[in-house]
Amino acid sequence: MFVDTHSHLNFKAFDQDRDEVIKRTLKQGVFMINVGSDYETSRLAVEIAEKYEKGVWAAVALHPIHIKDEKFDYEKYKKLAMSSKKVVAIGETGLDAMYPNPEQEKIFLEHLKLAKELDLPVILHCRKAHKEMIQDLKLKVQDFQIRGVVHCFTGRWSEAKQYLDMGLYLGFNGIIFKFDVAETIKKMSLERILIETDCPYLTPPLPAEGHRAKAGADVRNEPLFVKYIAQRIAEIRGVPLDEIAQATTQNAKRLFKI
Repeated sequence: MFVDTHSHLNFKAFDQDRDEVIKRTLKQGVFMINVGSDYETSRLAVEIAEKYEKGVWAAVALHPIHIKDEKFDYEKYKKLAMSSKKVVAIGETGLDAMYPNPEQEKIFLEHLKLAKELDLPVILHCRKAHKEMIQDLKLKVQDFQIRGVVHCFTGRWSEAKQYLDMGLYLGFNGIIFKFDVAETIKKMSLERILIETDCPYLTPPLPAEGHRAKAGADVRNEPLFVKYIAQRIAEIRGVPLDEIAQATTQNAKRLFKI
């Protein structure tokens, strides 16, 4: 069993075969959390989760790159998050230096406030802004113990250690085949590792005719491919795949209370 802790089956890439993808994923023992990036995709993530008795959950938030297109409405997102027990996190939210916006930090902190109010973990997006995010988490979130995961982690071990010292988890996906994060994966506790796909993006190398295909070579990523992330982590740590599967599944259950 695996848990894909960060998928986007609520995105347009899955409009034509969403239910088919989810059903075959669940049939093979892979559960998933669909993560919102704006109000509409957050709403759809909740709607999708409600269709399935088990194995499908949702997270709601306004992604930092979309704050230019949508005004963050705290009460609206709060109402959505409270509308279903299938909402297990606030996310994805965070800082993105590739799309600078003076409102990013303010809205990020609003999401953390919402997570605190609803007692939910956060799914953190951080691109080229680890210094700023660590500073915010250390200096501006002092009134509660934040719970959550830094998704798609590609930073240095020195940055990873600071997140881990705060009690956070780190999420790894297909990007680990392109970025060298082996030091972090080896050194960190297995109890803090989560696996994810970030589908439909970041397709990992897939088996093809007995060989490894190129990552993302015209193949849409999907939750079933999370097993290849687990395999790579097992190789890096030098442990059996089953150990990674069991540990990351328990980690997901612990953090998201699923």
